[in-house]
Amino acid sequence: MCGFMVYTGAKLSIDQFKAEFKKLSHRGPDNTQIKQVTGGGVIGFHRLSIMDLSSRANGPLVDKKTKNTLVCNGEVYNYKQLKQNLPAPYSFQSGSDCEVILPLYAQFGIEKTALMLDAEFAFVIHDEAHNRYLVARDPIGIRPLFYGYSVFDQSIVFASEAKSLTNICKEVQAFPPGHYYDGFGNFICYQDITKVTSFKDHSFDTTLTNIKELLVGGVKKRLVADAPIGFLLSGGLDSSLVCSIASKLTSGPIETFAIGMDRDPIDLKYAKDVANFIGSNHHEIIISKEDVLEALREVIYYTETWDITTIRASIGMYLICKYIRKNTDIKVLLTGEISDELFGYKYTDFAPSPLAFLQESQKRVEELYMYDVLRADRCISANSLEARVPFGDLDFVKYVMSIPPELKMNHYGMGKYLLRKAFDTTENFLPQHILYREKAAFSDAVGHTLVDYLKEYAEASYTTTDLVQARRKYPIVTPFTKESLMYRDIFESLFPMRGDLIKGYWMPNRQWQNCDIADPSARYLPNYGASGM
Repeated sequence: MCGFMVYTGAKLSIDQFKAEFKKLSHRGPDNTQIKQVTGGGVIGFHRLSIMDLSSRANGPLVDKKTKNTLVCNGEVYNYKQLKQNLPAPYSFQSGSDCEVILPLYAQFGIEKTALMLDAEFAFVIHDEAHNRYLVARDPIGIRPLFYGYSVFDQSIVFASEAKSLTNICKEVQAFPPGHYYDGFGNFICYQDITKVTSFKDHSFDTTLTNIKELLVGGVKKRLVADAPIGFLLSGGLDSSLVCSIASKLTSGPIETFAIGMDRDPIDLKYAKDVANFIGSNHHEIIISKEDVLEALREVIYYTETWDITTIRASIGMYLICKYIRKNTDIKVLLTGEISDELFGYKYTDFAPSPLAFLQESQKRVEELYMYDVLRADRCISANSLEARVPFGDLDFVKYVMSIPPELKMNHYGMGKYLLRKAFDTTENFLPQHILYREKAAFSDAVGHTLVDYLKEYAEASYTTTDLVQARRKYPIVTPFTKESLMYRDIFESLFPMRGDLIKGYWMPNRQWQNCDIADPSARYLPNYGASGM
């Protein structure tokens, strides 16, 4: 991960810029640079060194010919091909994958540049000749980006996290994924990753083959780094597949990490089974009630959310990443996010039709940047590490979205059947009991006691009267349990009047039969069954 902040006006003092920019230092502890732009504006960049560890790759990067300046939080997986196919020669100053964005912009413009990137990215370019700022974000929103308008002069300001903008902007909003900012006040969609113009007319077997090949390709791309790589392994299907694929693509044993409560750690045994099967160097991190409660405020600060599901799941992820940061030299982590939104979760078993399943999948992918993707980015970047998400590979996402939704619905007595079946081959990616293991929510699988401790803490901290008064205190997206009220109060203490950063609670589609539940955990669905056991 890296972090940047870009102020485009002339009235914010450099000292105040530095104070707000410093809040992002956890995202890039390896190098910090601040550049004042001629004619007004300040560009700041905190670097986490992943590709080309030398100082040549420190940002901001500058095009020597055009004098354009770039800051980018991203990984460009096709940068070598892009370099080779540039129509005009370019003298690169570093081995940074992101530097290729500068000649692409100079030769093709902002929209074509964004479309050409096989990447997870958020970047800002200052166009020197026209003195304007061009900005773009990847189609899923894997890399964070926010913007607001300065209270000093209404100039637009961009930052990797909202916390750098809340003191200097009246309103702060997430930069929409799949969009670019043209420098004239317009946000333009260059790619809607969820849009399906036609479904693939492939046989069942061809569909399975394509799923496998594209996911393997997505993992392979993400194994390229000049810094050490590790893997989060929950023991569930998604992270287990990522680890298994990676182990087949690398020569030595990979480093895997699993976390569990000191009581009822459901996933640890499955993670160990996977680790033994693939021959990884496996690490178990055990956490306690005290660890969970002590981390709560930090988690809300770094995630910038009050969502119940996000906070519950973030605690385990934040603590495992904290361990990795303190005890290893690993700087890159591969994770298993985004599979649920593509192939379905426990509640999508109740989708009333293929169209409803598709619409729900589209909605969830569109909102990933506020929930699961946000969680992965913030928990990992809070500990100065980088997240890479193979299930978010653009080719993979586009393909899975184009599979007819009736094939993805649970007609098989097992959720995510297509994904499971795609890797049920003679290559032996996973043991059968892992490949066909029922889905368990991450916060539950770390240990049911994790959520129980949080609920107990909230129950002891709030009264029924407090919950009733929450309707007046928070009239929009009102907390509906003591636990959700506790999260909202902590959030408001950290980010006053910024509750609109999140649209609502991540909940199953409550319009569907069996999904109108009062808690977002899948364990309250009637089909939870053997999940989390």
